Amino acid sequence: MTETSSTPAANPTASGDDKHLRILSRRDLAGLEISLSDVVATVEGAYRTLHAGRSDNPRKLSVKPQDGHSVSYAMLGRDGSRDVVAIKTSYKHGLDKGRDKQHYYTTLTIYDDVTGLPVAMMDCARIGSLRTPAVSALLARECAVPDARSALVIGTGTQGRLALPFLLTTLPDLDRLMLFGTHSEGITAVREQLRDHYPDRDVELVTDLREAASDADVIVATAGAHTPAAVEAGWLKPGALSILVGHGLAPSTLHQADRVLATSEAQMNVTGTDMADADGRLPAVDVEFPPVVAGVAAARRSDEERVFAYNSGLVVTDIALGHRFAQLALAQGLGTEVSLWQ
Repeated sequence: MTETSSTPAANPTASGDDKHLRILSRRDLAGLEISLSDVVATVEGAYRTLHAGRSDNPRKLSVKPQDGHSVSYAMLGRDGSRDVVAIKTSYKHGLDKGRDKQHYYTTLTIYDDVTGLPVAMMDCARIGSLRTPAVSALLARECAVPDARSALVIGTGTQGRLALPFLLTTLPDLDRLMLFGTHSEGITAVREQLRDHYPDRDVELVTDLREAASDADVIVATAGAHTPAAVEAGWLKPGALSILVGHGLAPSTLHQADRVLATSEAQMNVTGTDMADADGRLPAVDVEFPPVVAGVAAARRSDEERVFAYNSGLVVTDIALGHRFAQLALAQGLGTEVSLWQ
C-alpha cells in the first residue's frame, strides 16, 4: 500500500473517494479537545437513537483459546442519527500475565451510509477510555439514589482514571470520592485526571474495601482480572448502586441484587461469565439501559433497592463517539490517506 500526503477533506464527514482510507492514529486523536459533557451527550444520544429503533447493535462475537491467554471481539453496528456503519475489533493478548506484559489493540472503521464512502479507520483506545466512564456516569445519573453523596472507584487502569471526573459531570453533588487501587502509578494518574478536570477536588485513597463499600452510594468496579478486590453483596448499604466495568465486585452483588440492569443483556451473557453462579448461570436482567435513558423504564423502584448495573459497552456508543472524533480530526486535516482499494 502507498501513502498520500495528509490534506484536509472537502467534506469533514467522509474521506472523499472509494479508493482511499484515512487512517487516524492514536497520536492524531490524542490532541483533539472534547469536553466531558460533550462525550456524555454523544453517548446518551446513541442510546436514545438505539431505543427509538433507528440504530442497530447486534450481539458481539467473541473467541478465546482454551487456555485463556487471549480474547478477541468483533462488533458491527449502525448509527441511525449519524447515518454511518462501523465495525470495531478488539484483541487482548497476555491475560495470563501482568499488565505490563499484555498487548491490546482495538480499532474502529466507519463508513458513511449516505454516500457509501469510507470515513476513517482509527485507533479506538481514546474512544474506549472516554466512552466507558461516560456510560458509567450515565448509569450513575439514572440509577443512583436521588441524594447520592459518596462514590467508590475500584481500579486505577484506563477505565478507572476518568471514572471520577465523569461521575462528577453527571452527579455534581458527590462530596466523598474514594479510590481503591494497588498500583502507585495508577493512583497518581487518577489524582492527576481528577485535578485536571476538577482542580478543587481530591480523592480519598482507601485500604479497607469493606468499610469503604459500606459507605458508598455508587461503586464503579473497573479493576483488572488480577485485582484482590471483591466487594460482597452483604457489604452494601440499602440503595447502593454497583456498576461493573471490569473486576472488583463479587458475583453475590449480581445474584443478590434487588434489581439488575445491563447496557445489553445479550452482551452481558457473552462477557459476564465470570459472574456466573456455581451452575454457570447468570440471573435475568430486569431492565436494559436504553429505555431507561429514554425515560420509558424505571432504573429502580425504591430508594432502598440495591441495584447492580453491568456496563459492557455497546458498539453504537463507540460509533457515535468515534464519528465525533473523526469529524473533528478530518476538519483539521489530520490523519494519513492510504491507497487501499487500488
